[in-house]
Amino acid sequence: MALPGLSNQPFFADKSRAFWVLQTIGWSFYLMLRLASGVGAGMSVSWIVPLLVSTATGYSLTLIMGGVFRWLINRRPFVTWGLSVVTFIVAVLLHSMVDAWVFNLLEREGGSFNGALFLSAISLNSLLLGAWAALYYGINFYLIIEEQADQLLKLENQATSAQLAMLRYQLNPHFLFNTLNSISTLVLLKQTERANAMLSRLSSFLRYTLANEAIAQVTIEQEVETLKLYLEIEKMRFEDRLRPSFDIDPAVEHAKLPSLLLQPLVENAIKYAVTPQEEGADIAVAARLAGDRVQITVADTGGECGEHGMGESGSTGVGLANIRDRLSQAYGEDHRFETQARTGKGFQVLIDIPFQTESPRLEDA
Repeated sequence: MALPGLSNQPFFADKSRAFWVLQTIGWSFYLMLRLASGVGAGMSVSWIVPLLVSTATGYSLTLIMGGVFRWLINRRPFVTWGLSVVTFIVAVLLHSMVDAWVFNLLEREGGSFNGALFLSAISLNSLLLGAWAALYYGINFYLIIEEQADQLLKLENQATSAQLAMLRYQLNPHFLFNTLNSISTLVLLKQTERANAMLSRLSSFLRYTLANEAIAQVTIEQEVETLKLYLEIEKMRFEDRLRPSFDIDPAVEHAKLPSLLLQPLVENAIKYAVTPQEEGADIAVAARLAGDRVQITVADTGGECGEHGMGESGSTGVGLANIRDRLSQAYGEDHRFETQARTGKGFQVLIDIPFQTESPRLEDA
């Protein structure tokens, strides 16, 4: 909460400053209210002196109460509330005693101490100091709850970042296992030129993908460029059996999505559509704008829906399930992920996400 026109800094950012400001304003308001009430009731000028002494006493006692409450607030509840009540009672008695003594001294010179006046002062000061104590604890408990909520949000964002990073990091070992296995095979077959070419392209692919943080979002244009680097590596394994194509609507080229989201889908299509078939398969990647949504499809012309499974059978457990988790982390319920058999032969994955041109911000850790 900031003071309008004075500062953009939250009012309670500096708790000590906020306490002194509220303390001074509160007791000044109390003094003016009592003065206005006294003038309206026709009180004599001499009545101002006891009022000033009473206000100064209340101001001083609440400073002491504030120090005691500040020490008690983080203690066990029994200690906090028990000692707070004791502090409150002592403060009320002291304030009332000073009020009665000053009034007796100024208005009844030499007279005996007026017990009825003391009891009357207790009633008034109990309300006054009770309201002060309630306001003090109310504000501080509110600030504690707000701080805990901020910390919880910060921890949730850190957990989300860690989850996104974990899901992303699952992909690289999975891809590297397959690619290095292919390079190893080429070396065993003494096809060193092809092995060197594949290593070079693998290096380019990793340099491109590792340039992005694990939790980063990239544009669809960047994601397609990454896919093309990946497919250049796979084309060396499958040659004409792998026939990729891209149909990207220019309107969605700058839309954001989690980095390396589509690569496992293409890898899945290669594994279940291209690899088992002698003639290979076509793999089509398309993205288009549908209102305020981006619809992305990855489709192939080989393999049955059941054969594709969930990207888990015979794999390292990374595939479509990973994509589902990453979409849930990035968009919550605001996404659609469907897998379906194509008419005739083949398999298709549909992703529907919000059209965003800026990455969602996570709170700084």
